[in-house]
Amino acid sequence: MEHKGKVIQSTGSWYKVAVESGEVIDCRLPGRFRLEDHQQTNPIAVGDNVRISMNEDGTGSIEYIEDRMNYVTRKATHGRRGEQIMAANIDRAFVIQSVRKPKLKEGFIDRFLVTCEAYEVSPFIIINKMDLARDKDLKFVDHLVHLYHDLGYNIITTSIQDENSINNLREELKNRTSVFIGPSGVGKTSLLNAMDPELELPIAAVSDYSKKGKHTTTYARLVQLHFGGYLVDTPGIREFGLVNIEPAELSLFFPEMLGPRQHCKYYNCTHSHEPNCGVMEAFERGEIDPGRYKSYLQILESLEESN
Repeated sequence: MEHKGKVIQSTGSWYKVAVESGEVIDCRLPGRFRLEDHQQTNPIAVGDNVRISMNEDGTGSIEYIEDRMNYVTRKATHGRRGEQIMAANIDRAFVIQSVRKPKLKEGFIDRFLVTCEAYEVSPFIIINKMDLARDKDLKFVDHLVHLYHDLGYNIITTSIQDENSINNLREELKNRTSVFIGPSGVGKTSLLNAMDPELELPIAAVSDYSKKGKHTTTYARLVQLHFGGYLVDTPGIREFGLVNIEPAELSLFFPEMLGPRQHCKYYNCTHSHEPNCGVMEAFERGEIDPGRYKSYLQILESLEESN
């Protein structure tokens, strides 16, 4: 007998699938799926809608993966080729950075935004741990809030010490299927616990030695929120490598470059060194933020190196 369900947890070799009856079944994925799409390190992801058949021992076998509405992906790590799908079929993707412990990385945010633009996922930026912010941090965060807001992105600041910010974030998650993505230690799980104390998810402190986070979430999982909605909690990641984007296409995913690039002399302009470049001229006029242009050049270099 075949059942329809949704993948709610992935540990590599086993998947937990919630079927229509509400039961959660441990399932395996037949090897043919891995052979069919060898470009992906995980041919199935949390959030995928699937059909399964039951085995005599009570486990299941995933027989079919439904077409995805969208997904968030990144370049595979640890020397592997291809891409890693982080979550599928989501309404909104949240990138989380902290003011301190660990340090905020603009480049991580910008790479995330490019992926969301490319894969038609609605992005949302969270800058967390505002209770740790010093005066210079507040000025920098204020700059980022205005920058990304003016570019059309949703961005909020949060702290588990600030009940209003937690309430605001809860409203953004309510009755949606979302995903949290960010480095270890930025407070993804702490925010979840603050919004939904009934979850009681384990957390770990940031290392005093390295100032980097310790992994508490070791695999992706779909968490049902008691106030309504679902959230994919992902393991902390240090890098967000882009895939399936050509260097000449990159500026298409920077909203502030869409107009200026129309004035470039060359159709395949990379906006890094070419003469009569509309984007570079806009940057020189102060119409493109220096930090964003720096991120663009760094991403461009990484794409050119990988091609």
